[in-house]
Amino acid sequence: MATTVQDLAAMAGEEPITMLTAYDAPTAAIVDEADVDVILVGDSMGNAVLGYDSTLPVTVDEMQSRTAAVARATEDAMVVADMPFLSYGVDEADAIEHCGTMLKEADANAVKLESGPHTVELTQRLVELGIPVMAHLGLTPQRVNQLGGYFRQGTDEESASEMLELAKAHEEAGAFSLVLEHVPANVASQITDAIDIPTIGIGAGPDTDGQVLVLNDIMGLSDRSPYFSEQFADVKSEMERAITGFRDAVESGEFPAEAHSYSEDEIDDIY
Repeated sequence: MATTVQDLAAMAGEEPITMLTAYDAPTAAIVDEADVDVILVGDSMGNAVLGYDSTLPVTVDEMQSRTAAVARATEDAMVVADMPFLSYGVDEADAIEHCGTMLKEADANAVKLESGPHTVELTQRLVELGIPVMAHLGLTPQRVNQLGGYFRQGTDEESASEMLELAKAHEEAGAFSLVLEHVPANVASQITDAIDIPTIGIGAGPDTDGQVLVLNDIMGLSDRSPYFSEQFADVKSEMERAITGFRDAVESGEFPAEAHSYSEDEIDDIY
């Protein structure tokens, strides 16, 4: 049975929560088999696998398709669909329909919203309808044009206090967890202490209840990774080795070899 909202709540402060992104079935199966608690089908797919320059062009249909692929390959991890830019926050009915589709048709267990004052009431309504919501404060990449870049957030007392109040508001609205991205470690620590729902950090220091990273970054597939990430393998080099090995073997005539071929003795001549 998949990890539940109640499971994450029980882990908070007791056992570190692990979350990674995945965007396809084969990768999701590997992440799931590694006993990662939560798989986030992130709108980071825009940069990671769809060839966009940012997360902004990702569509609801793309998120639904990728979430469904991940869910089909996942047995134990919670699957969270990251709601794309402008799929919520414009019209409440449309937002509810888009979020509901991720559970009803793509088999996600929850949705994630890049949060602000505008998502408090929406979070409450979604939860009332049975749609679990993961909130997200700090650096919210969908607001990159407003922020002017991917900069650290909550770096002064006023903005840090506003973030804390928003965290409390989303907890009261029913959010089951909170992602804190690219904020000072001491700010993330204080927010974690101030709320009861689990916090999951990315570039937010060691004192959150869990950690999340983008899969491409930890595997060495990204051209550039943020300083707060960590590369745990060099999958890109292995892929390059396999691909060039195939090319060289075909060009040299080594592949396919006799072991890769089959002949039907009963067929003598068809031409």
